[in-house]
Amino acid sequence: MKTLIGGAVAAVIGVIGLAIWFQAFLQLLAGAIPVMLLLGGCLALYLGFDELKDTWQRDTGVEPAAAGGIDDLDQVKQENESLKKEIEALKDQK
Repeated sequence: MKTLIGGAVAAVIGVIGLAIWFQAFLQLLAGAIPVMLLLGGCLALYLGFDELKDTWQRDTGVEPAAAGGIDDLDQVKQENESLKKEIEALKDQK
């Protein structure tokens, strides 16, 4: 119930504030819209380029660089085993 009353009071104050400072609201809106368009456009460019890069890789049959190779997998497995041995050694010391 308190939330409902608080929300109603906030909405009324917001409407009054918007009516009083309408000119300032329009100025804020005029400054915020270009920034939102710029950021949204940059995001769209990035996503479009990323999608285009994936399409090129699929067409040429090249695997993405993030997938890595078999050598990387073996190296990670060896490192994992050495870390497991270190953990066991530390547990034995306690």
